[in-house]
Amino acid sequence: MPFRSLISGAGAALLLSAGAPVTGQPMTRDNGAPIGDNQNSQTAGPAGPVLLQDGNLIQKLQRFDRERIPERVVHARGTGAYGEFTSSADISGLTRADVFRSGSRTPVFVRFSTVIFGQGSPETVRDPRGFAVKFYSTQGNWDLVGNNLPVFFIRDAIKFPDVIHALKPAPDTNLQDPQRVFDLFSRLPESTHMLTRLYSDFGTPRNYRVMDGNGVHAYKFVNSEGEIHYVKFHWKSLQNQENLSAGQASQIQARDFSHATRDLVDSIRSGAFPRWDLYIQTVDPRQLAAMPFDGLDATKIWPDVPERKIGQMVLDRNPENVFQETEQSAFAPSNLVPGIEASEDRMLQGRLFSYADTQLHRVGTNHAQLPVNRPRVSVANHHQDGSANAGQRAGSTNYEPAQTSAGGLDPAYRSSPLPPSGTTQQMPTRQPHDFEQAGAFYRSLSELDKTHLIANLAGDLGKTTPAIRQAMLAHFTRADADYGKRLAAALNEDFSRAQAVAARLAE
Repeated sequence: MPFRSLISGAGAALLLSAGAPVTGQPMTRDNGAPIGDNQNSQTAGPAGPVLLQDGNLIQKLQRFDRERIPERVVHARGTGAYGEFTSSADISGLTRADVFRSGSRTPVFVRFSTVIFGQGSPETVRDPRGFAVKFYSTQGNWDLVGNNLPVFFIRDAIKFPDVIHALKPAPDTNLQDPQRVFDLFSRLPESTHMLTRLYSDFGTPRNYRVMDGNGVHAYKFVNSEGEIHYVKFHWKSLQNQENLSAGQASQIQARDFSHATRDLVDSIRSGAFPRWDLYIQTVDPRQLAAMPFDGLDATKIWPDVPERKIGQMVLDRNPENVFQETEQSAFAPSNLVPGIEASEDRMLQGRLFSYADTQLHRVGTNHAQLPVNRPRVSVANHHQDGSANAGQRAGSTNYEPAQTSAGGLDPAYRSSPLPPSGTTQQMPTRQPHDFEQAGAFYRSLSELDKTHLIANLAGDLGKTTPAIRQAMLAHFTRADADYGKRLAAALNEDFSRAQAVAARLAE
């Protein structure tokens, strides 16, 4: 009996519907082979078991099982967009970086994020916001990986795992616990500045478009003569900064877990492209050494150094595939280009290793070959093999020096020299000044913002033990007496005790 005669009635209609000819690109397996039926598994007869030989079934299940890569330990919840940076100032006297050549236009990819919580968390949480920019420059990719707030909790990367562990949910309950958070920070007085900013309404930006970005760390600009200036970067939102009160954040969270992502996607889709001006602060090594505090301390801003506008960034295109582009995007502060170098900032020095190492673990050995991470210039080196290597290297020479090599070496691109001094050590900074800038920020707030800050802090500190409350009160009192007094009243604590402890704390 001919094969076609075995199929009749409703069964024939169903099969023909499922396997109807397509006019566009046919469905294929990963090897490019076309698929004849994507609705039914192969079975041993009408009532028999499914066959292991069904390559399409097995591949679909295998790929589905592996759809998730490890989420970021920090900055897991995020959204991204493409755009362009236009340099508008001649700063060739400061840096030889092509990205800052006056009038140059550089493609960028930006990822905004929260820091502590997982991928499914709401975007209304009190949390620093990541602000990471990948510049696809003519000298390679430069990643400016920062936050909306201009400082960080700590000044030494050796404490970074401890800070993140304390801020993350507890390992025994999987609940975030203020007792754990402030147990750590009560022993790290340098955190006072960041905590004051985070518990103000700046800790809950209204959305990603209306927040500033900061490089946080000082970097080095190096010009064509090898001269060094230290630099800090500041993105200023042209949509103006807007924040949420705790009450407003709760109202939004009740309606929408993804309000900030939705706002960015919808704004770009409608043609309302968000823009940020880029400002820099620069000092030479002599000016840095003359600062009354350690100018490379990530818990500090440079309050008396003027800013200068050097360009503008506009975001004008949403990703077409969030996983392939936003989630597989890999940022690392070690991705630097000629004319921009790392400073001796202890926190930055640790991030140079940690971020790049994280991407090797999270996305894979060859993550830099993915389209969103791939430089727009050719890459020539002797790195080889590893998982998912899609590179195009050829030939027998995979070492250097050799008669034929992967590319010439130009001494002009050597790192700037740094004359070392002293001996190796493990010592705290000599100029901690842990409280001064926290107090200055508190005094800069409006009365309403101060009220919100006190209420936000009291809400979490009220869940801690009396000893931790008193220790934290002393830190905030040392920053500003009115700050400590109002917080003590909100917590119904003895302010005189906090004053006594604060008097013994070194600035």
